[in-house]
Amino acid sequence: MWTTEDQTVAAGHSVDVDPARWQELFDELMGRIAGRFARVELRRRAKAFVRGLLADLPRKNCWTLAEHAGNPNPDGMQHLLGRAVWDHDAVRDDVRDYLVEHLGDPGAVLVVDETGDLKKGITTVGVQRQYTGTAGRIENAQVAVYLVYATDAGHGVIDRELYLPRAWTCDPERLEAAGVPDDVRFATKPALATAMISRALDAGVPAAWVTGDEVYGANPGLRAELEAHGVGYVLAVACDHRVVAGGDTYRADALLGRVPARAWQCVSAGKGAKGHRYYDWAFIRLDHHDPSPGGQAAQHWLLVRRNQRTGELAFYRCWMPRPVLLATLVGVAGARWTIEERFQTGKGLVGLDQHQVRRWRSWYRWTTLAMLAHAFLVVAALAEGTRHPAPPRADQVDLQRDPAPVRGTDRYARP
Repeated sequence: MWTTEDQTVAAGHSVDVDPARWQELFDELMGRIAGRFARVELRRRAKAFVRGLLADLPRKNCWTLAEHAGNPNPDGMQHLLGRAVWDHDAVRDDVRDYLVEHLGDPGAVLVVDETGDLKKGITTVGVQRQYTGTAGRIENAQVAVYLVYATDAGHGVIDRELYLPRAWTCDPERLEAAGVPDDVRFATKPALATAMISRALDAGVPAAWVTGDEVYGANPGLRAELEAHGVGYVLAVACDHRVVAGGDTYRADALLGRVPARAWQCVSAGKGAKGHRYYDWAFIRLDHHDPSPGGQAAQHWLLVRRNQRTGELAFYRCWMPRPVLLATLVGVAGARWTIEERFQTGKGLVGLDQHQVRRWRSWYRWTTLAMLAHAFLVVAALAEGTRHPAPPRADQVDLQRDPAPVRGTDRYARP
């Protein structure tokens, strides 16, 4: 029998939630998606499935979720993922709307990144030997791209797309065996990211910024799409990325010699586990000025981060439709950590990577329901934090000064 005490176990990983409040929030969320399931037994099955994902089980798959629900076998859970009639993309939209309702902020950051799940064999949809940051090397893995919505209030996953390597999209028999729809074609990770970002913006998701790593920063199509939407970006690029400044083309790291000492500023990229993450930053104005939708001159910059202790450098391409504070761009760059945290908690708390499904539809359904469970934990933590805010501590006071805005005609942003 599933009780509010059982339910609190899952939320307790992240926050000490009142059991009655937990139950109220859970019922409200499941009520939001109930209409996506035409038959009452499917609604009950989906609710039991999500309860299982939230439970403190050592491993989460159709067998363990069925046992947790009191079912004699996993047939019902497998039917929910593979054969039952319901629209997982509509549920994805419900998850997005639910998170935006609770976290929405016009200054929000959309964070994009991919993660890999290590798999055995060759039949699981999308699996092949490929690089994955999960292992830090080339492994037999399934890779997916995710989109996180991040604000000061919190952050949660609002979209997902499975990456199919060319070896898959060039093999019709393999696609058919895995149940991949006929209209699916090869798409790069930046193309998948572009589609998800455009889908969110077209749905009216309030956001001002996008950030991501070098895979996405190096893609001109993604950058152009963001500029067309009037959404600023701070996207990481490699040291050998080519940029145009002063009418000439340079490697990003070749411009460092043009940065005067006074252009470097110490700015926090946000709080980490050990407090503020301070780095030195410099901003170099790039060529390519386009009028923004508001009629002001849009601005392109190369943002350089320098580790104060090791001297290690990182580079970012930035675009904004209007002048902003340097601290704003640094904050956007620092928001990239939120998606790593979502991967960690999604896999650790709701079994995002623990599925044992092999087919296209089943992967999307498992992932969508895991996103739903994770979104619930995010909102439950937010609700409890609102009811019982933590008292401020002296060591958490932000002493960061506001640096100068990125504006003017100088190539270098001045402190």
